Amino acid sequence: MSYRLFKTSDAVFIESADAPGLLRPAGPDFSFDALFTSSDPLAYVAALHETGSDDVSFNPEIPFQAPIGSQEVWAAGVTYYRSRTARMEEAETAGGDVFYDKVYEAARPELFFKATAARVRGHLDHVGIRSDSTWDVPEPEFTLAINHEGKIFGHTVGNDMSSRSIEGENPLYLPQAKNYTGSCALGPCLVVGGTPAPETKIAISIARGGEEAFSGETSLAQIKRRFEELADWLFKCNHFPNGAYLMTGTGIVPDSDFTLHEGDEIAITIEGVGTLENTVEKV
Repeated sequence: MSYRLFKTSDAVFIESADAPGLLRPAGPDFSFDALFTSSDPLAYVAALHETGSDDVSFNPEIPFQAPIGSQEVWAAGVTYYRSRTARMEEAETAGGDVFYDKVYEAARPELFFKATAARVRGHLDHVGIRSDSTWDVPEPEFTLAINHEGKIFGHTVGNDMSSRSIEGENPLYLPQAKNYTGSCALGPCLVVGGTPAPETKIAISIARGGEEAFSGETSLAQIKRRFEELADWLFKCNHFPNGAYLMTGTGIVPDSDFTLHEGDEIAITIEGVGTLENTVEKV
């Protein structure tokens, strides 16, 4: 059994896999912090769904908020071969390409802090590109929901917005390339349930002026590292009292001649989760 949780400005709604298209209010006792600190998140959601009532029909045009409480968002890099290649290409001029080659093969993954909850955007909200950057891309990422005990209990769609020009100038500029206003989006919902099959597809489409400017597709089978491995490394010597989200890297990277423009519309789809849509603004 699995459930999808949708957050609006007024309430959180639960959709059961047994009744797709019908959203049931989670009730006033629900909170994402309570979910992430539960030892059995699936049972927590199932109990709320069982006692709820007054189902409403799903409307994909609702600007769902990011499914987050006070969790931090972290990210893993160089987990797909394609991302390794892209990071090496952007770092060549700064002599940093060797680092990305090494981390791809190393036991320890690249993990970095991405966003606080207040900086995370939701479905149909805006994401940002830096005004001091010249090469910007979205990174579609399967994103793990991990409770306070380090247990993976769910997943969502993540958009890890990145300045490739800033990071490529010097690997030490990674925080500035990754952490800024509008650099992270999650949604449109949080799936509480087991990890999907390796053949699960991840797709992205970017529209500009009503025309497709870029599209790409990959699958979870292309990721090098196990999700449990990434979660274990994140929680090693670190404490997350309210749990955390962990983006697991991207396997879709536009060619070097592509950069985002203000007004571009990004749609990232993961099978079984849904489509996260955002419009680009300059910050």
